[in-house]
Amino acid sequence: MSTTASTGQRHSYGNYIDGKETASQSGEVFVSINPTTGRPWGTFSQSGATDVDHAVNAAQAALKGPWGRLSPSAKGRLLIAWGEAIAENAQAIAMHETEQNGKLLTEMQAQAKIVKDWLFYFGGLADKVEGRVIPLERASVLNYTLREPLGVIGVIVPWNSPTLISIMSMAPALAAGNTVVLKPSEITSASAFDLAALAESVGIPAGVINVVTGARETGDALVSHPGVAKIVFTGSEQAGRSIAAKAGGRLAACTLELGGKSANIVFDDARLDQAEAGVLAGIFAAAGQTCIAGSRAYVHRKIYDQFVDRIVRRAKQIKLGDPRLPATQMGPVATRAQLDKDLTMVAQALEDGAQILCGGKRAEVAGLEDGLFFEPTIFHETKPGDRIMNEEVFGPVLCITPFDDDEEVLALANGTRFGLAAGMWTCSLQRAHSFAKRLEAGTVWINMYRALAFNSPFGGYKASGLGRVNGAEAIEQYLQTKSVWCELGSEVQDPFVLRL
Repeated sequence: MSTTASTGQRHSYGNYIDGKETASQSGEVFVSINPTTGRPWGTFSQSGATDVDHAVNAAQAALKGPWGRLSPSAKGRLLIAWGEAIAENAQAIAMHETEQNGKLLTEMQAQAKIVKDWLFYFGGLADKVEGRVIPLERASVLNYTLREPLGVIGVIVPWNSPTLISIMSMAPALAAGNTVVLKPSEITSASAFDLAALAESVGIPAGVINVVTGARETGDALVSHPGVAKIVFTGSEQAGRSIAAKAGGRLAACTLELGGKSANIVFDDARLDQAEAGVLAGIFAAAGQTCIAGSRAYVHRKIYDQFVDRIVRRAKQIKLGDPRLPATQMGPVATRAQLDKDLTMVAQALEDGAQILCGGKRAEVAGLEDGLFFEPTIFHETKPGDRIMNEEVFGPVLCITPFDDDEEVLALANGTRFGLAAGMWTCSLQRAHSFAKRLEAGTVWINMYRALAFNSPFGGYKASGLGRVNGAEAIEQYLQTKSVWCELGSEVQDPFVLRL
């Protein structure tokens, strides 16, 4: 695989299967683009069904072979060592990601460093997966359960946080004893190879983690492969629905983390400095390219004008530029398609009658004229039925709306088919915890926003997904239960009578 330093040179990658780099059978490749410069970054194999089959077979062999023969404790120790190796190489991994998705280098590096916590946590859980003995009415029968891995797990990750989301998906799967075929986004494929190589470097057997690259054809082949026991997907609602239908057709399980249209509620008793920073982080961090983006802000009418003035002023001051530089606060959007979507959604909002307070167009950055930059954008005067209030933009676009009372804003916040996250800003403990219970979202933040942890479950309500990552319950979703019965007595049973 490519180990070229970040010098502007082109990188070249083949698939990573059974510990070896291999080109796709077709020999076809695709090019990834650096969104900061608008120029090609590297080439990757365009994988088809044959390549996916090769990877699944390698994962099955590792499951039955060296990985399957390791004790849970040994597996856990290897995951912990892998976490340490990733943290030691965080700078290189982060540079690959920033140059492919345009997110701030500081954020990508922080994510690459912190994933060790996930691997430490799930590595520690690996030898704590236990069955139990079932107390039966028949004292002569021993009945106990075994918790066993599902098999090969297909993991499909997006481009916005590729290392973090890959590890969030793979760590519990591997701790449960499964093996993995990882398909990274075609936009940010490079860091998947870094992770796989580092895994093998610490002793994780070849074939336990395999990487196949490509676009929809590759993902479809992985989802449809009969040797894949479960699909873990993070991405758009539309793609998630398609994956669930394909996997369900062959009775394969899914964990899906899909889109969001998250509400950020600012009550009139909020600490405004704190709320202002939280709303800004919720939508403009990562140029709005996160599933948890707080793209709908509801602000109490008593403080609405004051808060809007503050947030617009701060949005206009956000420094756009090269995401590798410490002074940059917002980089480009990741793809030309995303830039076009931002422009289209803004135009539709204006047509629907929304008023724009700032931004709304492509930004020009000196020295990076071909970069895919979009201005931080804020709308008001939007209506609940507007497309901009119901569809995920996945860009730096905020809709801000006044409200008058608690019941009104609760209905507004819940008035979406999504339910991934929500935030609120208030000094009232009673209101905060009452709202936390009534908000239809998998994660609720109170006086904070955009926080995750390895030991706290994360996932969506409604159309935002199925299942949970993180926390102890995540490992349960990669296990199946076997019930074992053993007659300990010598009594001969009547073969025609069922004994219960």
